[in-house]
Order: sequence, then C-alpha cells, then structure tokens
Amino acid sequence: MKKIYHKIRRFLAKIWLDINLQLTVVGVTGSYGKTTTVRAISDVLSSKYSVNKTDINLDTIYNLPITILKTKIWNEILVLEYGVDHVGEMDFHLSLARPKIAVLTGITPVHADKDLLGSLENIIKEKSKLIKALPEDGLAVFNWDDLYVREIGNEFKGRKLFYGTKKEADIWAEKIKINLEGTEFILHDGKKEILVKTGLLGYPAVYACLAAYTVAKELGVEEKMILEKFSNLKPLTGRLSVEKGPLGTTLINDAKRANPASTIAGLRTLSELPGRKVIVLGEMGELGEYSEKMHREVGKEIGRLKIDVLLGVGPLTKYIIEEAKTSLKEKQFFWAKDVFEAAEILRKILKKGDLLYLKASLLRHLERVILILEGERIDCGKIVCHNYSPCATCRKRLS
Repeated sequence: MKKIYHKIRRFLAKIWLDINLQLTVVGVTGSYGKTTTVRAISDVLSSKYSVNKTDINLDTIYNLPITILKTKIWNEILVLEYGVDHVGEMDFHLSLARPKIAVLTGITPVHADKDLLGSLENIIKEKSKLIKALPEDGLAVFNWDDLYVREIGNEFKGRKLFYGTKKEADIWAEKIKINLEGTEFILHDGKKEILVKTGLLGYPAVYACLAAYTVAKELGVEEKMILEKFSNLKPLTGRLSVEKGPLGTTLINDAKRANPASTIAGLRTLSELPGRKVIVLGEMGELGEYSEKMHREVGKEIGRLKIDVLLGVGPLTKYIIEEAKTSLKEKQFFWAKDVFEAAEILRKILKKGDLLYLKASLLRHLERVILILEGERIDCGKIVCHNYSPCATCRKRLS
C-alpha cells in the first residue's frame, strides 16, 4: 500500500510541477555540503522571490514529491536537494524534476558500499547526471576546490561558473576568519571585493555562501540583500553548531553527518579556534572498500592541525589514530570501543573551558557520549544503530 501511495504521490507531484510553469528549479547535489548549501541559496533568494525548498528531515525519495506538492502557485523558485545513494536514483529524481540551475558541491566515497553506489566511479557518474540534465540556457555551478567536481566542470560544455578558495575560480574567497560567533571572509567577484559575514561556522559556511552568491547573482538578487541574508544564517543542530557542552566545556556539535571531506573541513575549522581542543571522532559509514583509506586520510590531516587531544570511538577509528599518533605526543590520543568507554575517558581528560568537537556518521549516534556525561541513562551500546531519530528522543536507548 505504501508503494502504491508513493507512486500516486509522485504522479500528482509531476502534474503539479508541470502546471506551475512560473517555477525556476535550482538543484543541489554532491557527497557533502548539500543541506547547508540548499539553506543558504533558499534564504538568499527569498529576499527577492517566493521560495519553496527541500525538507531536510525526509529521505529524498519521498522528499522531492512531498516538497513539490507543498509548492504554492505563488512560489517562483523551487530549491531541491538531489540526494542519491543507489545507482539509477538520480534518473528517478530527474524524471520528476529537472533543474534550470544545478550546483555540485563535492565528491567523496560516501555510499560506496556494494549494496549502495558501489564505487567512486559510480558516485561521480550518478552525481554528474544532474548537470547533464540542464537545458541549453541552464547554468552549472561547480566547487573548484574539489578535484573530482573540477574535472566534471572542465568537461561540461554548457554555461558554468566555479566557486572556491583559489583565484582560478570565478567566485572565490580569501582572508577567512573563524570564531564561535561565525565566519567572515573576502569574496572576489571579478574586480569586486566583498566582505561577507555569516552566523554559519567554518569552511563549510564559506563554500555554502559562495555557491549561494553565485546562484543569487544569476537570478538578479541585489548584493546588499545577499549579504544581509548571509549575516542572519545560523547553523542547524549537529552541523557545526555551538552548544553548551558537558563538564563546563563548549560543544562544537558536528555529529549529524560525516564523510572524509566534511570531517576534514570540520577539523580545519576547529583548529583555527582559540582554546584547548578535544576531538571525539566516531566512524564514517558507507565507505565500502575505501573505509580504511579514508579513515587514515583523516588521521593524516589531524597530524597537520593544531589539535590537543584525539579520541576515536569504534573499530574503524583505530586507523585514524594510527596515522595521527605519528604527529601527536603521547597521552594526546585515546581509543574507545564504544560510547560508554569514551565517556569515561572524557571524564578524566576534559577541563573546564575546553572546546569539545563531536563528529561521526549519523547512525553511529555519537551524541550518546554527551548524554552519558550529562547523567542521562543510556543502555544502547551499538556501534551502528539504524534508528535515524536522535538518541535523546529514542525509547530504544533504554532497554
């Protein structure tokens, strides 16, 4: 019955989208940074247009038709997140909605398990389909700093713009400054230099703002309105959000999602903040044959950054520690088999005023560490739990 209901919903969504000829569809895809980019684009465009956007709380299989059916006849822009984790899924999305503007945020081996996309090659192929679906007068927007995305962009023959932190990009950022209140940087657009300030935190914020600026410029939004919207953006919980931490610490909560690129971006962000930095890393899931390699890459990056203490939680994080400890001093790195052991280690090493950084794939539910430190009862010790609900609202945490 659910499948029948969903087919009917998709059929109705297709009809509704075909009726709403006034809509310009902006599509965002990539292995990381999609949700923040969708938010930034939607907020900026809302200063000039009536905008509807993807609901971040739903799987994209259901999200696209539900979002489309929520579109009103007065909406002018529809910003959709095209998430894919199976071969052929992008075709499924595109049969429903094709974009006029497409943004490709980045490529990394997430969803590379055999029962998902299976390989980096398949990931690249699947994500690229969004770009290839553009009409002749469409615009493709690429992240220059991501090597795979840059290659896709260089091969694309249609209208395109690159954004990034290098001068080679069409829209680029420099002089990036990060603090607990947000991020500021100089945006270069041709000969123009624009000071951008946003409540979003870190390098992911820079990329999201650059992409949003590029799309907004294409659609004629005034620079003043773009900057005003940027300044009002705030992080979503679990996506580099600053929160009150346990034991007198400040929590940098980045545990909503994790893949190699987003983890390294989060660690680079943390390393630029003042104070003693304690990072707790859980496993990055769905990396398939790339699991060991990608966890080791994160470990190597930690060795280049200003990090005071590293704690890995779960079997795969041993690879992170093996690489990182070649640069870290003894007693700067720890490993825990589960969240209970991790909490006990943190009780001994955390100091008042520390910056406590949390990062792991969603289904590792690393937030349990914080709940334990705050005195909450947690009985569930699974390394991987396939319940997408936060542990604080999950009855199964109490067995």
